[in-house]
Amino acid sequence: MTRTGGFQDDDFWTEFHDFLFSEQRHEQAEELLDSSPLLSFPAGSRVLDLCCGPGVFTVPLARRGHRVTGVDLSAPMLERARKRSADAGVPVTHVRADARTYTAPAVFDVVLNMFTSFGYFEDPADNERVLRTMYGCLAPGGTLVLDLAGKELLARRVTPPKVVRRGDDLMVQTDTVLDDWARLRSDWVLVRGERVTRATLVWFVYSAVELRRMVEEAGFERVEIHGGFDGRPYDENAERLVVRAVRGG
Repeated sequence: MTRTGGFQDDDFWTEFHDFLFSEQRHEQAEELLDSSPLLSFPAGSRVLDLCCGPGVFTVPLARRGHRVTGVDLSAPMLERARKRSADAGVPVTHVRADARTYTAPAVFDVVLNMFTSFGYFEDPADNERVLRTMYGCLAPGGTLVLDLAGKELLARRVTPPKVVRRGDDLMVQTDTVLDDWARLRSDWVLVRGERVTRATLVWFVYSAVELRRMVEEAGFERVEIHGGFDGRPYDENAERLVVRAVRGG
C-alpha cells in the first residue's frame, strides 16, 4: 500500500491521472469551447490557463488560434501538457509556477481557472492571493472565467462513496464535510491489481455569495454568476458554479 499527500504532491497527480483527466474530459473541453458563450473570446486572445494540469484546455485553445500560456506547479502535469501540445502541433507556453506568486503584469486578455482548481491552499488568505494573481495578470478590460463545484451543488452530491472503474483499476472516493461547510475532505483509494494507493485532498468550498464577494474584493467588476457553461442561472438546476468577471480599466 502507498499513500500520497495533497494537491502539491506530484505522486498524487501521477497515480490518479487517468481518473482525473480521462479522454472524455479532453473531449468535453473541446465541446465547451465550441458551444459555450462564456468561453467565446476574440480571435488571437492572450489566454492564461492558471492551474492548467495536463493541457485539457490549453491545447484546444491554441488550436483555435489563441496565444496560450499554461501555468501549473506540478512538473509531471506540465510534461503531459507539453507532450499534448507537441503531438497536436500547436504552440503553447508552459510555466512551472505557484498560482499565488506567478506574475505577468497586465499581459493577458483572458484568465481561466477550470474544473475546481481553486481553494486548495490551507490558509484561506492564500486562496485570496490567487484571485489577486488572476487580476494582476489581466490587461484592463480582460476577462476572468473561474469554474468550480459550488457549495450548494456539493451539498446535493456528498453522498455514499463514489466508485469508478477504468479497465481493471478501481477508484473509490469518499467525501466528508469539515468546519461547518467551510471545507471538504476527499479520501481516495485506488486499487490497481494488488497495489492500493490512498490519498487525501482537503479544500475550501464556496457558495456563490462567498465567491462573488471574494472576486469583487480582488478588484474585479461586472461579476456574473452562472450555473453552467451555457450561461444558465445559478439556481436549483445549476450544474457548475461559473464566475465571469472583468478587470476594469
